[in-house]
Amino acid sequence: MIKHIALILGLALMMGCSSSDDSGNGGSTSDNFDRSALLKNLADNIIIPSYQDFESKLTTLKGSIESFIATPNQSTLEAARNHWLIAYKAWQYVEMFNIGKAEALNEYYFFMNIYPVTVLDIENGVSSGNYDLNTPNYHDAQGFPALDYFLYGVAEDDAAIVAKFTSDPKSQGYKDYLTAVINQMDRLTQQVITDWNSGYRDQFVNSSKNTATSSLNKFVNDFIFYYEKGLRANKIGIPAGVFSTSPLPNKVEAYYNGEVSKELALEALKAVQDVFNGKSFNGSGTGASFKTYLEYLKVDRGGQNLSAIINAQFNDARSKIEGLDSNFSQQIVSDNAKMTIAYDALQRAVVYLKVDMVQAFNISVDYVDADGD
Repeated sequence: MIKHIALILGLALMMGCSSSDDSGNGGSTSDNFDRSALLKNLADNIIIPSYQDFESKLTTLKGSIESFIATPNQSTLEAARNHWLIAYKAWQYVEMFNIGKAEALNEYYFFMNIYPVTVLDIENGVSSGNYDLNTPNYHDAQGFPALDYFLYGVAEDDAAIVAKFTSDPKSQGYKDYLTAVINQMDRLTQQVITDWNSGYRDQFVNSSKNTATSSLNKFVNDFIFYYEKGLRANKIGIPAGVFSTSPLPNKVEAYYNGEVSKELALEALKAVQDVFNGKSFNGSGTGASFKTYLEYLKVDRGGQNLSAIINAQFNDARSKIEGLDSNFSQQIVSDNAKMTIAYDALQRAVVYLKVDMVQAFNISVDYVDADGD
């Protein structure tokens, strides 16, 4: 309760300090930090290379799915599963970039990674052939979670999964739906990447003023929103029952695979920390970042730079997640307290990011927190 009150007061103070930015009429920050350099590092060394890596791995996944559909057997199933995980891990590095075309597509990530998957919608679509993956009703019946279901959960064992695509009376329906899912993922990804490569990169880098709609202001909000919702809540808090009366072990990421939910969470946390520190996706170098911006502003708490505090909290959260079972569903059933401890470690960084960091950057939070935390 005390933490919640502190967060509300901090947000109120922060929004008061940033009220002049909400008009969107231009203006500049009260400091001389080179925001353009930060945006350039984000675009050229992190965002675009991350998308290029994801595109390559998604293309390979698409080919393996097509091979499985053409010749369903144990070998092609295993290949598709292997490339599903490789692409899913790469996805963790781009899901937070909900800006530009990704936002214009009515939230690209809605089509890629809403879980748990709604099996009834998939099975109805398989049976009837009547489904539209472009509608919000099917956000939770496509993307990586749908592939998880098809490759691991559509039947009780591998032989029965293969049979769904060979001898089952609805085998063609399964093939058609699986084809539609991977084609949708590929189509939307191509649109996002094309946008970055055909003008949006320059627009992103050049929008360096401090307004509600400028690149850095929007990106900071997207970054914190992803950390708070996509990572903290979706991967850990919701299945651990933080927001409900009891734990929900069926709501973990990659539920049907059953062995990679921790692996995906750790990849997501690494992606977040790398962005915070301005680390190049394709190397070990770093550039202008949230970290260097905070250090430039000399923002500290108790004599320690805020950037160091945030990194220490990320590291603490990583340590807590590493101590969990590889299967979060199993962890929840056997010892859910460890899940809530990991959630608490992630949560402690929310206040540093959502109050201290945005206040230092003179940026307003543009979304409403409805978690009740």
